[in-house]
Amino acid sequence: MSEILENKVQELAAVASKLSPQEGLALLAKQFEGKIIFSTSFSWEDQAIAHMILSQSLPVKIFTLDTGRMFNETYYVWSRTNEQYNTKIEAYYPNQEAIQTFVSLKGPNSFYESVDNRKSCCFIRKVEPLRRALAGHSLWITGLRAEHSPDRGDLPEIEWDETNKIIKYHPLLHWTTDEVRAFINQHGIPYNTLHDKGFVSIGCAPCTRAIQPGDDFRAGRWWWEDRTNKECGLHAHS
Repeated sequence: MSEILENKVQELAAVASKLSPQEGLALLAKQFEGKIIFSTSFSWEDQAIAHMILSQSLPVKIFTLDTGRMFNETYYVWSRTNEQYNTKIEAYYPNQEAIQTFVSLKGPNSFYESVDNRKSCCFIRKVEPLRRALAGHSLWITGLRAEHSPDRGDLPEIEWDETNKIIKYHPLLHWTTDEVRAFINQHGIPYNTLHDKGFVSIGCAPCTRAIQPGDDFRAGRWWWEDRTNKECGLHAHS
């Protein structure tokens, strides 16, 4: 990262730290109009951010990564969000040839067999489509929160993503789960009903399950793997 870009990121971070998420989103949407994008998985936090964007009619492109293996409940909240806010959230899909080759060679559930297979599946279904979605944009809004994992506890609210060459803004970074849920209830925001059944972090159906009280936030993702570094590559740091 160049010194000029580093200074820009630091300036934005200093300003955003003094603003509410709604104010921060409005400011950045104006500064980066036409170059700002938000990725949603229709999680609690992503639904809260989508409400902040759509209720203010901010010029922010909203997209999702449709891996082809999502829960029916996720598709439902996607539809409900489009209807309630009179919007059309854009979808990015895996490259057809890449996913066809992978499944043909490895099988439809090979991600259970090894970490390498799982990461390959995540790359095809999520990481590569994300790169296409982010292309041409300068600022990426995410729903990352510090509570999600120990690795995210020290994240800055605004940072430079060297992997994707883009500035990232995490408006709800320091919100608690209770704060996010209260915001959703207060504003009548559609949310994924799997959250009411013990699902905290919701991804692809074969790779996500409910957790028990006291479990780690990521315990419901890729539970057959080692507990460390449970990430799919979307937010990898180089």
